[in-house]
Amino acid sequence: MRITSLRNRLALIIGLIVLTAIAIVYFAVVPQLEGRLRDQKLDGLADDAERYAPSLSRLVGSDTPQERLTRQVGLVATRAGAEVNVLGVTSGDEESLFVLADSDRGGVEIDDVQSVAQTALATRRTARATEPTRLGRQALVAEPLIEGGEVRGVAVFADGLGDVQDNVSLIRNRILVAGAFAFLIAVLGGYLVARALSLRIERIERAARKVASGDFSDRIEPDSDDELGQLGAAFDDMQRQLQRLDHARKQFIAQASHELRTPLFSLGGFLELLEDEELDEATRRQFLDHVRAQVERLSRLATELLDLSRLEAGALELRTEPTNVQELARDVAGEFTPMAAQHGSELRVELDGEAIEIECDPERVAQVVRILLDNALLHTPAGTGVVVSAARENGQVHLEVSDSGLGIRRQTMPHIFEPFFTSSDRAQGAGLGLAIARELAERMSGELSVRSVPGSTTFTLKLPA
Repeated sequence: MRITSLRNRLALIIGLIVLTAIAIVYFAVVPQLEGRLRDQKLDGLADDAERYAPSLSRLVGSDTPQERLTRQVGLVATRAGAEVNVLGVTSGDEESLFVLADSDRGGVEIDDVQSVAQTALATRRTARATEPTRLGRQALVAEPLIEGGEVRGVAVFADGLGDVQDNVSLIRNRILVAGAFAFLIAVLGGYLVARALSLRIERIERAARKVASGDFSDRIEPDSDDELGQLGAAFDDMQRQLQRLDHARKQFIAQASHELRTPLFSLGGFLELLEDEELDEATRRQFLDHVRAQVERLSRLATELLDLSRLEAGALELRTEPTNVQELARDVAGEFTPMAAQHGSELRVELDGEAIEIECDPERVAQVVRILLDNALLHTPAGTGVVVSAARENGQVHLEVSDSGLGIRRQTMPHIFEPFFTSSDRAQGAGLGLAIARELAERMSGELSVRSVPGSTTFTLKLPA
């Protein structure tokens, strides 16, 4: 049996707790119980001694016949249920005690009660003691017999402590027997409970090892509402998220490889064609333009991949400063004037009269607006109008880019912010722009949303004001 295993350690700990509790009861509680039972017996003897002492005081030291005294002592002993010895006091320089009468039960002798009787005689108060005798340990109570202010003798009440010891011994034995059963049941129950818990933990451990190796097939379904059940639910949720992330990673790599492979194959083909010495100058220039376009596409794709990876890794730093959002929107829109003219589209800027200043990273806000403008001009038919606007609404600043194109199809809407997603096969770009724009918006504690109907599509960047 391995002590290091969880089930064995739990069973051992529970067993030790039970043994500790039994030991405390056996060695601490039982002695206290024995002492209380002994004190109760002494209290009972003291009450009897105080009750019957006056009747004995009147007989001791008087002319009462010995027979009457002996009869009275026997009567008191019967009523008290104890052995009674009446001791007289000798006159002289040193007081000593001698037996005047006893109940003749054969329990104690003068030597057994001498010490407690001398104490009562010296202090003139009730004295208590427990003394060993030939019949076992006895509870002794000595009561001075005082009449007319003079101590005439001492009455000693004695009762055996055998019943107390018998009761205590019985309790000790019962504790040992019950403790042994309790220990066995506790160890067995603890082992079974720990075994059930360890099996559940081992199931999670096996699933964790499979997840570490890339296998997400072993699901952990919560089987209870306790802490392990909550752990299993959290693990299952983590497993599902890791599975989605793993799928997204593989899909990302596959899509990135595809996006890189296409321009690379295109470049290779054009380079082979350019090696032909019989090409005329116009065709060569056309091929060079295609090569330049593919290089620009690769450069843009590499930049977007780098931005996206830095955003997802949380490595992109924001440099906030007071920024006039209206001027920023006007400047970015001005950058796209030649592209809009080439597209045959009217690019308008609509701004409120009041200046809108917020704390933000102007470069990243401009990057989002550039992505939205580029998306609006690339994915709409020629001649489509595009509007850039900025306004303050409900404690936020809204930067909007709207176009009057065909709109986004309903089945496409849930996916437009996913990396590498494009709405059509003929769409330009790698489909990373909107994914980067949304990540940037969230990093700036903002939100990027879209609403689209046939004939109108609006992307809104909301930033805290």
